[in-house]
Amino acid sequence: MKEQNYSNHIFYYWPHHFVYYGAVIAAYALCGTGIWRYPDQWPLWAMIAMLITLIVALAFMTRQHYALGLQDRLVRQELRLRYYILTGRRLEEIEKQLPFKVIAALRFASDEELEALIARAMSERLTPDQVKRSIRSWLPDTMRV
Repeated sequence: MKEQNYSNHIFYYWPHHFVYYGAVIAAYALCGTGIWRYPDQWPLWAMIAMLITLIVALAFMTRQHYALGLQDRLVRQELRLRYYILTGRRLEEIEKQLPFKVIAALRFASDEELEALIARAMSERLTPDQVKRSIRSWLPDTMRV
């Protein structure tokens, strides 16, 4: 696997991002073609397109809710454990001062720079992108959903 860093850390799951969404786009194209070729049946094709939209929205909400909710919990627990191992102190009081997206960005920081970067994120109110750009030794996250 390629070494992970800021420029390549975004992950695509090809069955979902390309096959599923490709099928959805093809279904919408079919509906558009049906409306164009059979203008007298446009209500039927419009209903099919609305049904596809509903299915896509439900699939997206379910995927987001369960998978990302669980991943957020795991990221938070991982950072709590790493911080405790490195400092002997608990992270819970500190993490109340940081938005979750900043906590998620901090997971890419190496052990050597984590404590200092947490302090800097709190004092300078860094955004997640600023945290990621500040990381000198990137710790890859190769097991995300």
